[in-house]
Amino acid sequence: MSKKKQKRSAKDFLEAVLSVFTSNPRQELNYKQVAKQLGVTIDNDKAAVLVALENFAEQNILKKSSRGKYKLTKSYQVELITGVVDMTTQGFAYIESDECEEDIFVSQHNLNHALHGDTVKVNLYHKKRGRPEGEVVEIVERSKQTFVGRMEMNGRFGFLIPDSRQMPYDIFIPADALNGAKNGEKVVGRITDWAKNMKSPVGEIVDVLGTPGDNNVEMHAILAEFELPYKFPEELNRVAEKISDRITTEDYTERRDFREVTTFTIDPRDAKDFDDALSIRQLNENTWEVGVHIADVTHYVKPDSEIDKEGSQRATSVYLVDRTVPMLPERLSNYICSLRPNEEKLCFSAVFEMDDKAAITKQWIGRTVILSKHRFTYEEAQEIIEAGNGDFKDEILALNSLAQKLRAKRFASGSVNFEREEPRFEIDENGKPLSVYFKEFKESNQLIEEFMLLANKKVAEFVGKTAGNKKAKTFVYRIHEKPNEDKFNSFRQFITKFGYKLAPKKEKDISKELNKLLKEVRGKPEANLIETLAVRSMAKARYSTDNIGHYGLAFPYYTHFTSPIRRYPDMMAHRLLERYLKEGKSADKEYYEQQCKHSSAMEIKAAEAERASIKYKMVEFMQDKIGQEFDGVISGVTEWGIYVELSDTIIEGMVSVREMKDDYYYFDEEEYSMVGRSSHKRYTLGDKVRIKVLRANMERKQLDFSVVVEDAEKDFVIRRTEKLRKGKRKSNR
Repeated sequence: MSKKKQKRSAKDFLEAVLSVFTSNPRQELNYKQVAKQLGVTIDNDKAAVLVALENFAEQNILKKSSRGKYKLTKSYQVELITGVVDMTTQGFAYIESDECEEDIFVSQHNLNHALHGDTVKVNLYHKKRGRPEGEVVEIVERSKQTFVGRMEMNGRFGFLIPDSRQMPYDIFIPADALNGAKNGEKVVGRITDWAKNMKSPVGEIVDVLGTPGDNNVEMHAILAEFELPYKFPEELNRVAEKISDRITTEDYTERRDFREVTTFTIDPRDAKDFDDALSIRQLNENTWEVGVHIADVTHYVKPDSEIDKEGSQRATSVYLVDRTVPMLPERLSNYICSLRPNEEKLCFSAVFEMDDKAAITKQWIGRTVILSKHRFTYEEAQEIIEAGNGDFKDEILALNSLAQKLRAKRFASGSVNFEREEPRFEIDENGKPLSVYFKEFKESNQLIEEFMLLANKKVAEFVGKTAGNKKAKTFVYRIHEKPNEDKFNSFRQFITKFGYKLAPKKEKDISKELNKLLKEVRGKPEANLIETLAVRSMAKARYSTDNIGHYGLAFPYYTHFTSPIRRYPDMMAHRLLERYLKEGKSADKEYYEQQCKHSSAMEIKAAEAERASIKYKMVEFMQDKIGQEFDGVISGVTEWGIYVELSDTIIEGMVSVREMKDDYYYFDEEEYSMVGRSSHKRYTLGDKVRIKVLRANMERKQLDFSVVVEDAEKDFVIRRTEKLRKGKRKSNR
C-alpha cells in the first residue's frame, strides 16, 4: 500500500515540476527558483527537484543553459491555446478551439478542476497517438455556477450527486451549508471552494426543489440545470401590477388608427400571449393593404427599469412541455400587451400595399392602435382555408392566397424549406403524458409565418439599407452564415448510403438542392434522421449588429421584430426603430453587440431546456411500456451501441452493445454500422429494426432497448458462435 502511494506521489511530483514550465512556456529557471514555486524547502526535496530537471533535460523536454537554468525545448514549447471544455462521461475531455484544427485531448488528471463548457487556457505540449494533447493551466470563465442533483446524506454532512453525466464530481456539502436539504431530495448547489489537492469540490445548497419524480420538481430541475429562472420575482409582479393599461388621448393622436380595419389573431390553441395580429382591407380591384401589428411592449417597459433589466437578463421566454416561463411578468405578457380580441391595443406595425401577385407597391412602418375582431386558433383558420366557409372567410382566404405567393417567391430566391415534424404531448392536470402527437405545419401556419418573415425583413431593410456610401446605423440583426464546408461535405457523403445525392453546381444552388432532397425524403423512414443531420450541417442563426444576411431564408437583411413579448432582441429592435424614425443618431454599437451575444447564448439554453423537457416526458410516457415491442429506425451508431427512433412517436432510446447478445459486435466507423463478428450482421443508420423496451431511467432521461432477433436467426448465430468458440479452445490446446 505504502509503495503504491509513494509511486503515485513521485509521479505527481514530476508533473508538478514540469507544470512550472508548461504554465509559462517561455520562462527560464534554476532548480532553486523551481523549488520556491513548488513551495519546497527541505534540502532533500530541493535535490529531488534538481534530479527531476536533469531527467527532463536528458529526455530533451527541458534545455539546460550554461548558467544552470532550464527552459522548455522548442519542440515542447507551444503557445497557450484558448478553448471550451467538452467533458465526456468518463471524466476526460476535449478542448474545442478555433486556434487548433483538431480537438485537444485532456486527461482527467490534467483538467485541473475545469468543467464542461468552461473557457480555458490549455498548454498543448505533445501528441498522443497522433492527437493533440494538453493540460489546462487556467480557467478563464466558468460556464456554470450552479448544479442540480440529488442529496445523499452521510451523518450530518452530505454530497450533492449531480444529475448531469458531464459533471463527473460529487459536491461535498458541510452541515452548515445544507440549507434544510434532506436525504434523497432534488436540490440546486453551488461550488464555494475547490482546493488544488482535493478531488471533490466543496459547496452549499442554494435551493431545495423537492421530491424526485414530482412533475413540478422535475421541470424546475431542468430549468435550474440550464441556469434558467423557474419563478418570477414577486417584487417585479408587484411593479407590473402598477402599470396602467389606459390608452391616453395623446396615444391616439400620435398613432395611426386601425380600429375600424378588420384585424384578427391566429395562434396555437393553448397560447395566452398574442403578440402579433393581421389586418386586411381591399383598396381597389387589384390592391390589398395588409398590416402586421406587433404588441408595443416598449411603450410599457422603459429602458433600465427593473422589469427591463429582468427581461434583458432572461432574454427569452422558455417553453417546456407543460408550461411557459415568461420573459415578462404575466400582467404584461398575458394581459396589457397581449392582442386579445375586442380590446384596444397599442402596436408597432408594418403596413404593406400589395397587388394580387403579392408584389409590394408601398409600405409604412410606425406606431398604431388596433382592435382585434377575433381570435383564431391555427386549426380554426385551417378549417376555413380548406372548407371556404366561416367567420372572416374572405379576409383569411385573401391573406392565404398572398402568403402562398410570398412563400413561392421566397423558395425561388433560395430559402431552405426545413419543416420537421415536432412531437407534442397531451398531458393531464398533473403533467403526466397521455399521448404523443405531431405538430402539423399547414397553410394556416404558413400564412402567419410568411407575413411575420415579411415584416422582419422589411424592418431590417428600412434600417440597414443605405444610399451610396452612407454608413448604416446600429441595429439588431438575425444572421445566419453559409454552411460549414466540411460539415456539409460530410452530410453529402452520408446521404449517398441511402441512395440520395446533393450535387450543386454552384454555391447558390445549395439551397435548391437541399429543398429537392428534403422533399424527396419526406414520409420515408429515414426522413427525420436526414432532416436532423441537414440542420446540423448548417450554421446556427444568431443575433448580431454586424449584418451578413440570413442564408437559410435567403434574405440580405433580416431581424426579429415580431415577438417582443417573448424575445428581448425584438424589444431592442423596437427601440432602435423608434429612435431612427425620429431621425435619432446611431446607437452604441458595443452595448448592443454585447446584448446580442447574451441573447444568442440564452436562446441556446432555452432550446436545450425545451429538448430536455421533451426527453423527460418521452421517458415518462414509456414507463408503463417496459417489455413491449415497437418498430423503429436506427438514428445513430456509436462504439457503445445503436440509437433507435420509434416509428410512431420519434421517441429515441439506446440499444447498448452489452444488450446485443446474439453475437459479438464491433463499431465500423466508416460505414456507420455495428457489425457482428460471427454472423457479419450489420446494423446501419436508417435500418428498420424491431425493439423491446428494457428500462426507462427518469433521472437520466434515458430509454434502454434491446433488438428483437428472430428465433431462427438467433439460433443460427448462437450455434455458429459456439462452434467457433469450440474451435478456438481446441487450437489453444
